[in-house]
Amino acid sequence: MMTDRLARALGWTSLALGTAQLAAPRAVTGLCGVDDAPEATTVARLVGGRELLHAALLLGAKNPAPWAWTRVAGDAMDLGVLGRAAANRTGARRTRALTALGAVAGLTVLDAACARRGTAKAKGPLQMRASITVNRPREEVYLFWRELENLPSFMVHLDTVRSLDRRRSHWRAKGPMVDLEWEAEIIDERAGDLIAWRSVPGKGVSTAGLVGFTDGPGGRGTVVDVSLEFGMRGRRLAAAVARMFGEHPEQQVRDDLRRFKQVMETGEVVRSEGSPEGHRALRQLHQHPAQPIGGRT
Repeated sequence: MMTDRLARALGWTSLALGTAQLAAPRAVTGLCGVDDAPEATTVARLVGGRELLHAALLLGAKNPAPWAWTRVAGDAMDLGVLGRAAANRTGARRTRALTALGAVAGLTVLDAACARRGTAKAKGPLQMRASITVNRPREEVYLFWRELENLPSFMVHLDTVRSLDRRRSHWRAKGPMVDLEWEAEIIDERAGDLIAWRSVPGKGVSTAGLVGFTDGPGGRGTVVDVSLEFGMRGRRLAAAVARMFGEHPEQQVRDDLRRFKQVMETGEVVRSEGSPEGHRALRQLHQHPAQPIGGRT
């Protein structure tokens, strides 16, 4: 997509700017006409660190365009600083400050255009799908999932699921930024085959899901297919933030299904002692033999 290519080009721009400001801050302040300010070198280094953060977000994200808003915010600060610098200087320094101001203004136009297009592209619901084969009979697998209170035993981001009646339930979950609560209702159910649900409108979270159960190849085990959809505001930005910490929603679903398989086949979930809180990329640096959640046996 053209928008994503533009976002990555802006990421490379941030990388170049950040590297220059950290490696040669005096040269950068001289080009901008602010080398006479005592704090100019320190500010240049701080801005360089910020540019490297922009680069990491834009170059590391699967959907980078919405992260261009971070550059827009940085541009606003830079325009303010350079505007004051140009107003308070004369001669060659003022000329250099005005030139830098014009360059930043041009980049701001590109950043804002990229961010707006990226935001518009992200308006559709966030959809995920994953599947796994569980070595247990289909009816047993279906019944375990149908008891919705069982879901937090393998979905680590769920705090609780509480049934209100046969079709409605109350959910509490840990979000990447804030915790969430909503009510869900089962909209379709075929015993042993599928369960479909959606959130109750007006509860702040728009989500829907479907889990299907089919016999495994050769009649061995059960294939579990899960499809999820999230439509709440900021869902893609939240997903991008979560991905930085190894918790991208698609990965969460796959990890949840692996834990589900463990629960169904062994009666418990095992996790590495090096990452007792589940799959978090930053906690994968040191691994130890897996042990059950409750400790050593």
